[in-house]
Amino acid sequence: MPKYELTNMVMVEDKKNGKVLLQERVKYWKGVTFPGGHVEPGESFTDSAIREIKEETGLDVFNLRSCGVIHWCNKDTDDRYIVFLYKTSDFSGELIGETEEGKVFWADPQEAASLPQAENFDKYMPMFFNDANEAFGPWRDGEDMIIYYK
Repeated sequence: MPKYELTNMVMVEDKKNGKVLLQERVKYWKGVTFPGGHVEPGESFTDSAIREIKEETGLDVFNLRSCGVIHWCNKDTDDRYIVFLYKTSDFSGELIGETEEGKVFWADPQEAASLPQAENFDKYMPMFFNDANEAFGPWRDGEDMIIYYK
């Protein structure tokens, strides 16, 4: 029976300073990415994103805008990893700097490309900066991963 994993990712923008919030993950999916996490049972996708940002960064975020969905599907097992993507420039609070997940910091968006990124994070970026609503990535272990933007 196929497994489904529901997650979220949020690009928090500081438009005044031209920065985005990055997280250097140290536990799972190591490398630089936008913060986010898992959807808990009984939780809405948006509420899960708001909660994860608070837990991982200390910031309260508001007015999240959907950037679409990216989903990965294992060709052999039909397991799916589904990521609901959001962005916002509305936030308050103080950045906590570091949690057990890793450190969080503000950076220029271009700087993110030069940092050691989490696996396939580059494939998420068009969803935040372009007008794609959906990305689909069928994969098989040992094969190159191709993603289709819709």
